[in-house]
Amino acid sequence: MASAEGDMTRQGFTATQALEQMVASEDEGPEEDVSEEEDGEEYDPEHDDDAVAVDDEEAPDVGNAAADDDRPGDRRADGEIYLLFITPRVEAIVLEATNREGSRRQGDAWRGMDAVDLRAYTGLLILAGVYRSRGEAAASLWDAESGRPIFRATMTKMFYAYSSLLRFDDRETRPARRAVDKLAAVRELWDEWSARLPSLYNPGPDVTVDEQLVPFRGRCPFRQYVPSKPARYGIKAWVCCDARSSYAWKMQVYTGKTCDGPERNLGARVVFDLTKGLPRDHTVTCDNFFTSYELAQRLLADRGLALVGTVRKNKPELPPALLATKTRRVLSSAFAFTPIATLVSYLARRNRNVLLLSTLHADARLSDRADRKPALILDYNRNKGGVDNLDKVIGTYSCRRMTARWPLAVFHNILDVSSYNAFVIWRGVHPDWMPGKRNKRRVFLELLGKALVRPLIERRVTLPRTEASAAVVRAAREEALCGTPPDDVLDPDALGPRAPAPGAPAPDNRASKRKRCQMCPSKKDRKTHTVCGRCNKYICKDCSRAYCTACANWGFVRGGTI
Repeated sequence: MASAEGDMTRQGFTATQALEQMVASEDEGPEEDVSEEEDGEEYDPEHDDDAVAVDDEEAPDVGNAAADDDRPGDRRADGEIYLLFITPRVEAIVLEATNREGSRRQGDAWRGMDAVDLRAYTGLLILAGVYRSRGEAAASLWDAESGRPIFRATMTKMFYAYSSLLRFDDRETRPARRAVDKLAAVRELWDEWSARLPSLYNPGPDVTVDEQLVPFRGRCPFRQYVPSKPARYGIKAWVCCDARSSYAWKMQVYTGKTCDGPERNLGARVVFDLTKGLPRDHTVTCDNFFTSYELAQRLLADRGLALVGTVRKNKPELPPALLATKTRRVLSSAFAFTPIATLVSYLARRNRNVLLLSTLHADARLSDRADRKPALILDYNRNKGGVDNLDKVIGTYSCRRMTARWPLAVFHNILDVSSYNAFVIWRGVHPDWMPGKRNKRRVFLELLGKALVRPLIERRVTLPRTEASAAVVRAAREEALCGTPPDDVLDPDALGPRAPAPGAPAPDNRASKRKRCQMCPSKKDRKTHTVCGRCNKYICKDCSRAYCTACANWGFVRGGTI
């Protein structure tokens, strides 16, 4: 039997090695040194309680730093959790609109996009974020020398086509819908996806309401400028998330002013919308854009929710004694009480005070710290950063790509939030997974991305040109044959030749046609009838080796290199 010397054997890619390239958490080099703040999923500001100003931010802290390389036993489990958010209905909305646009622009040449293609496309976006390639040109990800094998093993030119053609609505009916809804281009997708968020997770006793800015500098009718955010320009979304895990429980896109002008009491309306359905006895933490005494009254009376937040100094309900600063000592606190609320004015520096309102606290208790901060302020600092932490952690491995279309920017944010929420649920279901590791979320996202691209790799008919990518495809095919019992799930004949049975005679490797050797340089122009029994490449005498039947069977069945 003949075997291609220049195939996997010559390069040293066995089936096991190729599979490791596809499912290992670190493809190249040592484990990435990711700080706890970058990869952390829980907000814990106990290490930095010195700041009390409205603009102060605390960094998240993951804790634990032991070393144990536990990995999930089922590589598809994380993908299944992710698909709880990107449901078949969400996929159907994207596929219908994308195929309509593809047929309109390419006509009969458009072969259609299905759920496997869409999942593979989103999987590659997630992997690009894991590898910190958000600002990298897409061509470099598919480069034969510097790119990663799994990208070429999944798809090549179709990635560019999908990025260009991806749509989320019918462009024919969009003008009529856009006249009354600025979010018309993604409205159906957004409503379907956002409705899933609160149904999959029960938040803890504390939730945070704040704004999120999705970076975008292209043309958009409701693009916002927020100088305090790192991106400054983008699409603003209101978010209600769990204060500890930063799970995005409810989200709402802000589409700017209406035809009637600026909306009055916008902050109160947003908090009331985002806390709808929240069980009683929860505490809502928000900043001074949202907080008002009227909102605190409504939340407590109508929904049984407590409110803790900073207050702007121009609110009419504030007593003058709380605003006075000139006659007070630094680090002193002044309290005011109503039947339902507590107000505190803390003088952090000379002539600069911080005002907070709470319907959770009913006393003037101070901490034992040197700065004598009130317990109300410490509770606010502990829970105020939930949304800021969400922005930070999804920004570390974001799948965002450069685009001039704002609907695509919104879609990228949907993928980022979905993958992070899936990670939070995974950690809740498997609390002992990878204990002490600092890069848990990176490993999870890499396994998620590879689980999404695997079905498309398994159904590929042809092999990629680069040896490393071809080895990834072969490994996926072999694993599919070994791990998928029913033949109707996966067609074995589409995956190439099977290994010969032990003791069976060696197959006839002489082809009916005579072609040029595919292993030799083209300038040699060597013609041959012999094909490799494994990959069906034409090989000449110099590029092949002869084996007995026993050794050939061992090479096929055991995946060894001879």
